Amino acid sequence: MDRLDSMRIFVAVAEAGGFAPAARRLVLSPPAVTRAVAAVEERIGARLLHRTTRIVRLTEAGTRFLEDCRRILAEVEEAEAAAAGLHAEPRGPVAVTAPVLFGRLHVAPVLFDVAGRYPGLVVRSFFIDRIVHLAEEGYDVAVRIAELPDSGLSAVRVGSVRRIVCAAPAYLAAYGTPRSPAELAEHEAIPFSQGSATRDWVFHRGDLTGSVGQTGAVGRTETITPRARLIVNQADVAVAAAVAGHGLTRVMSYQAAAAIRAGELVVLMEEFEPPPIPIHVVHQEGRRASARVRALVDFLAEGLRADPTLRS
Repeated sequence: MDRLDSMRIFVAVAEAGGFAPAARRLVLSPPAVTRAVAAVEERIGARLLHRTTRIVRLTEAGTRFLEDCRRILAEVEEAEAAAAGLHAEPRGPVAVTAPVLFGRLHVAPVLFDVAGRYPGLVVRSFFIDRIVHLAEEGYDVAVRIAELPDSGLSAVRVGSVRRIVCAAPAYLAAYGTPRSPAELAEHEAIPFSQGSATRDWVFHRGDLTGSVGQTGAVGRTETITPRARLIVNQADVAVAAAVAGHGLTRVMSYQAAAAIRAGELVVLMEEFEPPPIPIHVVHQEGRRASARVRALVDFLAEGLRADPTLRS
């Protein structure tokens, strides 16, 4: 077995999380897969995987080797495609992750366009509300709504969203319209909270002193813990509850955009909003990205930048 085949087997084991599922994916016997990985470890003189009876995990050396294997295999595949005159037509698997609701509303339509444009691509999506580690979990591209920390990832900014407070016109007609965060004490709120995350609402209050508050913008922040009898863990549920008149909610602007356009919700206290949150498309490979990754990144950047919902 040559080195490239051994690399492909190692990558399959790392992505599948075990020898047996990798063997099924590759249509090989489990002993053949085990021997191939053992041969790679012996050749390079380092343990790449921690093995137990229940799980297979990458070692630190294995994590670095996995990233290198993916890059090398992508370069080989692209070189073969270029030699065959297929360089302009991206082919092969490409995987993208994004937050659940954002993925469903904004990323999925772009993926449909990608699939239609490039029939040689096999696009895999994974929409989940947590940070996915691209190299460790086998994904090529991620859409992230956040200020990005320094990392080795390449990032393309494609838009931004706001944190907004909104309520139904009928609720405001019955209970009044709050004009400042302090007035929220007189209202029912519908906090959107995941897991143990705080239910506090942070507002930004600009002033003329030039001081920098916790948000990093000129001004100061004000934290309110609103009164709530209904607490939900999904943004679309919070929006639906607000539309039904159960109180005010605070979500990302894209999450309530449809209800706002339909006149079912009204945005409140815009002058107290924190600074917008940037949206980035990130990937690992920088300028050396494979044609399939570049195609997906380019499509996502173009599609998301054209979306008026994602402009603050």
